[in-house]
Amino acid sequence: MANTPHVVAVCGSLRNESYTRIALNHALAEAELAGATTELVDPIGMDIPIFDADDREPGDVPALMQKLQAADAIILGTPMYHGSYSSPLKTILDYAGFDEFDDKTVGLLAVSGGRFPTTALEHLRSVGRSLGAWVLPHQAAIPGVRDQFYDGEFVDEEMEKRVRTLGRRVVQFWNIEADPRTAESAENVGADD
Repeated sequence: MANTPHVVAVCGSLRNESYTRIALNHALAEAELAGATTELVDPIGMDIPIFDADDREPGDVPALMQKLQAADAIILGTPMYHGSYSSPLKTILDYAGFDEFDDKTVGLLAVSGGRFPTTALEHLRSVGRSLGAWVLPHQAAIPGVRDQFYDGEFVDEEMEKRVRTLGRRVVQFWNIEADPRTAESAENVGADD
């Protein structure tokens, strides 16, 4: 076990001007201040086809899974679409399993153009639990995201504090003692493939 944790953030947005990416970079900056090495996994330009159980290693998927396996903690970031998380993030998570998430600390971040993206965070929390991860109680929800940033910086100090706290918490709890697997993870037979 390393003394310096490595935190990987996964961006669930394909937009060039992604608010999710901007927010994740703020969380990673705080993780670095807390002593971690960091990496942003950005699906833009990556070859990650829709999940096919008969071809589990197409395109850039093997390299992406290696990045997740090498992480000590993972932050999942997504825009909220129709009350849930995005299809790019769903595709990445479909390829992942216990090898990438079991006994790891996971932080959650979601943005929305409207109200709080609570359901997207709840859905990601369930996915993390089913993959045997320890999902942080603290999560960062950014509603009305178009008004939250100016030139890549937060305009609301409290919102910035929540996102930066997420980055600190994944470092603080990256090596927390793992809990026994949940009932969801015990039934998640596809995660062992």
